Amino acid sequence: MPADATGKGILVGVLDSGVDDDHPQLQGQVADFIDPLKHQSKVDDLCGHGTAVAGLIAGKKRNDVAFRGLAFDAKILSARVSEQVPGHDDEAPVTDAEMAAAVRWAVDKGAKVINISFVYVSAVGRDLFKKAIEDAISRDVVIVAAVGNNNTAERKNPTPYPAAWPGVVGVAAIASNGDLLPASGVGDFVDIAAPGKDVLVPKPIGGYGFDAGTSFASPLVAATAALIFQRFPGIKAKEVIRRLLATADPAPGGRRSEGYGAGLLNPVRAVTEVIDDAAPARARALQAPTIDPVQARAAAEEARIREQALWFSAIGIVAALLAVALMVALPAGIRRKWRPAGER
Repeated sequence: MPADATGKGILVGVLDSGVDDDHPQLQGQVADFIDPLKHQSKVDDLCGHGTAVAGLIAGKKRNDVAFRGLAFDAKILSARVSEQVPGHDDEAPVTDAEMAAAVRWAVDKGAKVINISFVYVSAVGRDLFKKAIEDAISRDVVIVAAVGNNNTAERKNPTPYPAAWPGVVGVAAIASNGDLLPASGVGDFVDIAAPGKDVLVPKPIGGYGFDAGTSFASPLVAATAALIFQRFPGIKAKEVIRRLLATADPAPGGRRSEGYGAGLLNPVRAVTEVIDDAAPARARALQAPTIDPVQARAAAEEARIREQALWFSAIGIVAALLAVALMVALPAGIRRKWRPAGER
């Protein structure tokens, strides 16, 4: 990942079970919060689902821990709207009006990306929520949502909301070998796939664990969207989504398959590649040299010449001393007929 792709300055809304900012890697990462469930504390994440999601997005970098969020310099706007058991896609307990209010709150606070790692299995009675999502998209916010873990014989792969609503990025989950998780939702609501099995996540208060499901694939896409917003200042939400999908790696079933969507998320490609009709990221300016290179070369040449002159001078002095010594010694040697001193 490029060193200047960190998510700095980007706010990401997380509609979930809250975020425990007592975790060492989430301390200071929650910019603001609301609590429709009335627990009144942003550190009260009873099931740990929201903490895991927020950590995957913005868990800050620490030298003593290998784990970090994908956009570790981004900040989280946390709205506690659910306390369901992690990994299950059950309906959030707040009302339709409260869900809509949570979306509008995040947008008003400046969120550029909103992650929703739960699904409704029916759009009935969700009119206010849908309208809030539509308004958020019109205000240039990227909405990323899990497609759910309901592709089972029992649950029969229902259409997930909000992932199926127009303009929302629906995220499926894959294993480390690239295969789709069996329970991951399948349909035209899938836009892209991301890792969602044995995902290392932070746990409330401290420590780490492994989780699985589309809930944990979605925040990786949301974090990548945050990186794109930071890397391409002034980019529009539609262009962010286009970049996410255009740079996805190929997946089984080809482009736009119902299981994988456009393919497999590739964050590095998403923030580095030039796509058709899109401007490249502005390169970071190189630091100007503190010394004029021409002057530096001239000074080096002068120093080299000076060093040579010193060597030549030293050689000349030694030669002169030898000459003087010979001038003194030669007449004396001739007088003695080159006999050693003291010999008769």
